Amino acid sequence: METNDEALLKGCRQHQRKAQEQLYRLYAGEMLRICLAYEPDRDEAKDILQNAFLKVFRNIEAYNGKGALKAWIRRIITNTAIDAYRKKQQNQTLRIDDVSQYAEPAEEFSDPLVCQDLLRQVEQLPDGARMVFNLYAIEGYTHKEIGEKLQISEGTSKSQLNRARKILNEQLNNMDST
Repeated sequence: METNDEALLKGCRQHQRKAQEQLYRLYAGEMLRICLAYEPDRDEAKDILQNAFLKVFRNIEAYNGKGALKAWIRRIITNTAIDAYRKKQQNQTLRIDDVSQYAEPAEEFSDPLVCQDLLRQVEQLPDGARMVFNLYAIEGYTHKEIGEKLQISEGTSKSQLNRARKILNEQLNNMDST
């Protein structure tokens, strides 16, 4: 018996619009949250989501069934968000604090309200710090991988993560004192 993903995948591979729409509706909400983690402007995040799903549908044959379909789609979403970030940054120079400390991965939070508050604070980070924080703390990339994806040095990745953490700590301390 076929699972829902298998049936949708089969329909998408046959370019059935109904199957594509169902797949989109199934994952769009969750994937939009990922886009918003990389691009806080909702309209631009929706554009990233649309572009990513176009890539999903164009490249559906490349999905080999190893691993969850959702994880494959998430990878496309993340890479599309990174590509959008790169395009946005082409004419801008990142301002980077020179921090030499090495950071450890963020602890996981089990309280959904704490997570929502933290994600709202992450959305307010400067672009470079937000991108590195998301890739490192949320997506689990190494600094070397982040450097390759964002075309920055490993040291810059570490600096940006420390910058993000410093800003987040300040924001959270300000929230506690109010």
